[in-house]
Amino acid sequence: MPRVKGGPKTRARRKKRLKLAKGQYGAKSRLFRSATESVDKGQQYAYTGRKNRKRDFRQLWIARISAATRAQGLSYGRFISALKKANVLLDRKILSDMAIKDAAGFEQLIGLAKKQLTPAGA
Repeated sequence: MPRVKGGPKTRARRKKRLKLAKGQYGAKSRLFRSATESVDKGQQYAYTGRKNRKRDFRQLWIARISAATRAQGLSYGRFISALKKANVLLDRKILSDMAIKDAAGFEQLIGLAKKQLTPAGA
């Protein structure tokens, strides 16, 4: 059986892999095997990073909301709980944005939450 070297297909596959490794340091951007290992690991990190990004943003939103509510004398957990009781369906991203850009609107929400937390007879 004759030997098959692959020719254009192999070259195209290798060029594609080396293109993905562009920007890597040293041999990782020049040698196919090193580039392959580097690109594979980079893609694993990218996959994990896409999942972590969601987690990181949620943490950021919660930190911003917490800072804004504590300035008004209310904890984050009690604020979120009171909003749920009041059937306010704003997510943390919107609440965080309001805390930064619309302080008056956010104070109204805090007032609503405080009203929800006080007992009905008091």
